[in-house]
Amino acid sequence: MTRLARLAAVLLLAAPLPACAKAPAPAARASGDADPALWVAKDADTTVYLFGTIHVLKPGLSWFDEAVRAAFDRADEVKLEIVALPPAEMAALIGAKGTLPAGETLTAKLPADDQPALARHMEAIGLPRMAYDRMRPWLAASYLQVQSLQKVGYDPANGPEQVIAAAAKEAGKPISGLETAPEQIGFFASLSDGAQVAMLDETLDEMPNLQTEMGKMVDQWAAGKTDLIAQELNDGVTRSPEAMKVLLTDRNKRWADWIKARMAQPGTVFIAVGAGHLAGRDSVQAELARRGVKTRRVKY
Repeated sequence: MTRLARLAAVLLLAAPLPACAKAPAPAARASGDADPALWVAKDADTTVYLFGTIHVLKPGLSWFDEAVRAAFDRADEVKLEIVALPPAEMAALIGAKGTLPAGETLTAKLPADDQPALARHMEAIGLPRMAYDRMRPWLAASYLQVQSLQKVGYDPANGPEQVIAAAAKEAGKPISGLETAPEQIGFFASLSDGAQVAMLDETLDEMPNLQTEMGKMVDQWAAGKTDLIAQELNDGVTRSPEAMKVLLTDRNKRWADWIKARMAQPGTVFIAVGAGHLAGRDSVQAELARRGVKTRRVKY
């Protein structure tokens, strides 16, 4: 699965599918126990758990149990990357930030040899040219991935963010975002045309193997193999340093600053963010270490 565009996919999970999109196929069930990675930072009166997520999953994978559930149950509050706006507001926001100016088309921004693949894959998810040609490249890459994965059984409703948010609401735990939806979408919209086209180009290249690569990534996540996730992210650095800086490393630094400040207040916080943010040399944990905050991996 493409390293860069998957960082953007979470933005679209709370937005309704376009009216022209085909209905997803019945979900194929995944089965088995998952032990995704979990970290903790502690001082005398504060505990912060860091849990890495996969934004879409097939039903049937058991992950919200054991150490993850115990950490969640201990928490006084829950933090996600964002708390999504109501669907209509989210869709309006994405439309405003993800639509090209009048007179510009997505097709014209792509190299000629990418244009047939764009048309073919968008047609496969039920999106006509008049709809996708108005999208900015980052939005097109994200929609293409999300809807293609939904067709083969992956569902945002099974993603950890939605499961955790529902559990927090049921338990009466305060839930908030490390970022607002407009802030997060603004990061993607701020990318240069070159970085956005590179994101879409990589997505088109990897579409034939999307299902296989997504399956590998879920397996890595379920087994807590953050070293393999880090390897894929490091490859993304060489493909688009601008995108990796804006979408990954700068955000990790801001989140580490927030956690460092939060350690000065008593209580227990459960933080769930995309697994890529908790892997590699510029992970949130690495940034915390640079700020004098130690983290350790929680054993199952």
